[in-house]
Amino acid sequence: MYDIIAKKRDGGTLTREELAFAVNGYVAGEVPDYQMSALLMAIYLRGMTDEETAVLTDVMAHSGDMVDLSAIEGIKADKHSTGGVGDKTTLVIAPIVAACGVKIAKMSGRGLGHTGGTIDKMEAVPGTRTSLTQEEFFKQVNEIGISVIGQSGQIAVADKKMYALRDVTATVGCIPLIASSIMSKKLAAGSDAILLDVTMGDGAFMKDLDSAIELARQMVAIGTTHGRKVAALITDMDKPLGRNIGNSLEVAESMAVLQGKGPADLTEVCLQLATNMLILAGKGDAATCRKMAQQVIADGSAFKKCCQMFAAQGGEVSVLEDPERFRKAKYSYELTAQSDGYIYKNDVEKIGNASVLLGAGRIKKEDTIDFAAGITMHRKLGDFVKTGESICTFYADDEALFAAAEEMYRGGLVIKSEPPKLPPLIYARVTADGVERF
Repeated sequence: MYDIIAKKRDGGTLTREELAFAVNGYVAGEVPDYQMSALLMAIYLRGMTDEETAVLTDVMAHSGDMVDLSAIEGIKADKHSTGGVGDKTTLVIAPIVAACGVKIAKMSGRGLGHTGGTIDKMEAVPGTRTSLTQEEFFKQVNEIGISVIGQSGQIAVADKKMYALRDVTATVGCIPLIASSIMSKKLAAGSDAILLDVTMGDGAFMKDLDSAIELARQMVAIGTTHGRKVAALITDMDKPLGRNIGNSLEVAESMAVLQGKGPADLTEVCLQLATNMLILAGKGDAATCRKMAQQVIADGSAFKKCCQMFAAQGGEVSVLEDPERFRKAKYSYELTAQSDGYIYKNDVEKIGNASVLLGAGRIKKEDTIDFAAGITMHRKLGDFVKTGESICTFYADDEALFAAAEEMYRGGLVIKSEPPKLPPLIYARVTADGVERF
């Protein structure tokens, strides 16, 4: 292990044998934390070649169970988002794609810090089971075409251990390590077609377009090397998607999109993502696939598919049909504008952290979530607001939480007399053939 660390420290390229020795040894407990930390720091500082990253991903994927989805008929599609605030796209696009006849057998994660997790949002629907046996999972996908469950603890075991170490050794923000972390789980999960939603901006991991494109390029290359159909969209996270942040609130907003009455920005991003998943699954060109996605929203079949999935997993479908049935937070608080003007800056990470302070997210893995807590935004980036008008409403079960959340939210809020230049919803599309900027 000493020699492997020294080789990478000096800028060398590690072989499959060396990477397998380090990763498998670490999982088995034969390589100590301090040596793995040193290797991760060497990789962080020296980088990796595309070939090294692909090999590292493969070794990590094989460190746990490799899910074989061949028992599910047809093409299986998956989507992964690098995370953000108000990022509820899975709950919209998975039912859309399933309603168009493509199988969705998806494993999702929980939220940590300012980024939300799909599984937490699903569990906000009372009774929903997100842990199914493999037999139940396969049966449900074969019968209704869709199931979204929590990631099994046995998928890409190395990633879980290595990520925990990266988290405390300041080595999280390294593109080859991010790419291998995400793609090891996606390869182990077994889908044929994988769409990556690489978020960029204040509320995302990637703060600039070049690094977002580079991350997307590496992940697409890894998937393609392993025989999967992969594409990535670079989407904006300089403002939250939609208006709601918080678990029950986001489920309600997702259902509104599926019923054709959701916010324009969230609807458009979901249509673009669904279109690209359908293209990867071989359903036609962009125009054909977009029309299919719009059609299943218009005729109600996407919403129906979503209800079928929740019902199959024990969820109380009545709250999807009527969001007023969700449990409400005990208290609400209006955060108002202190001057006239345009919302010039509204730091997304601070908005996400404000929602965590209200109880909508976790600071530590073991924290419990208040599903009813969160924020509804009435004015977003670029909107004009008058003094005293409500910018957003906070929801929490404890009034004492509002002061800290307000301080956090206002810390990222700038109101000016001129409007800001608004970022596009989608910056670029990355495929095995190259990068298309919009």
